[in-house]
Amino acid sequence: MARLTGYFDRYASEQARAASVRAAECLGAVEEIELPEAQRARAAAFIITAAEGGARHLQTLKDHYAQFEPHSRDRFLAGALTPAGWYLKAQRLRRWFRERVAEIFTRYDVLIAPATPVSATPIGTEWIELGGETLPLRASMGLFTQPVSFIGLPVVAAPIAGPGLPIGVQLIAAPWREDLCFAAASKLELAGVARSRIVSRD
Repeated sequence: MARLTGYFDRYASEQARAASVRAAECLGAVEEIELPEAQRARAAAFIITAAEGGARHLQTLKDHYAQFEPHSRDRFLAGALTPAGWYLKAQRLRRWFRERVAEIFTRYDVLIAPATPVSATPIGTEWIELGGETLPLRASMGLFTQPVSFIGLPVVAAPIAGPGLPIGVQLIAAPWREDLCFAAASKLELAGVARSRIVSRD
């Protein structure tokens, strides 16, 4: 096992980074590695999902524009207007990135990274500070999941207990090795590191 650093540490809040470190320590993952071009992979994932989402909903947008939630409507429209050249370049990067990550899985069975850069935010929050940058909240909560999901890797997100709200940690394995994700999550749960807290509304 190994903990992902670089991009995943740079854009993680102190809480998110601490959660991934705590999970790695519990699982005995002493090595730290970087995914090559993770930031470019995230950008490619964003372009692909935007373009495909826009194409999927374009006719409905034309017929029922006012019925869409405004933020989603804007993203679908932007996706529908994505140049074909951008989409094709993103798909080439996707193939290259998948091959590089497959090489990593010849050396490690599970990779550990934060699931989100911050824990749950108050309703109405629009911006967050990450890595010295001010970023839009809605588009940034998937910073760490998009480079993983768009190449088809199985993941279990384990809620790591700590002060304040729990924050998720991704337990990532090679394609078709969901069993390794669940085994790692079970170990975290048995150790009391991963658990959800029920907050009473009384």
